Amino acid sequence: MRARPLAVVAIAAMIVVAVALVALSLRRPAVPTYAPTPPTPREAGRVLVGPVLYTVDASSPDQWRYFSFRFGSVLENAGAGDWDLAFRRYQVIANGGPRFTGDAGVVDLGRVAFADVTSAPASGYQTTEGDAEPRNPALAGWYSYSYFSHVLTPKPRVWAVRSADGRYAKLQFVSYYCPNLLPGCVTFRYVYQGDGTRRLAG
Repeated sequence: MRARPLAVVAIAAMIVVAVALVALSLRRPAVPTYAPTPPTPREAGRVLVGPVLYTVDASSPDQWRYFSFRFGSVLENAGAGDWDLAFRRYQVIANGGPRFTGDAGVVDLGRVAFADVTSAPASGYQTTEGDAEPRNPALAGWYSYSYFSHVLTPKPRVWAVRSADGRYAKLQFVSYYCPNLLPGCVTFRYVYQGDGTRRLAG
């Protein structure tokens, strides 16, 4: 006779857990959203630029969008060596590696404060791998994904970037969402050093 109350308790517990999981999956998360920054390429020159907040419209699942630190913008008709980072949905790659013409690479600096990164490392930059599905190992894990809320959240980390022409920047991802919580607006803050040194603070 005692087995029946235990079974009822177990069933009730499973129902509570199921309801909680459904509630978590339906709850609309509060995440920052940003409209894409209009492309306005402008030569930065040999100066320290930033911090700048920039949003790339990477919402197309088929089209890469090419960003240049030197021009501070997405480039609509980027040449093979003009861009530093490319974005397609949640994928981010650098213009460096066997199939690319640039010398870009990325170092994951870990969980550090953006303002505390005052210079870029001299070595350790990872280039992009693969052909049909290119992947940069340092950038591949820039986000966390919740299977309950189905929301992609940037990790609180900072990356050092060597540009396609061998200059340096630091980067931190801020959001992945456009207005109305539509995915594919990759927003990041960056500081770029145009004089060729690794100094990333004034």
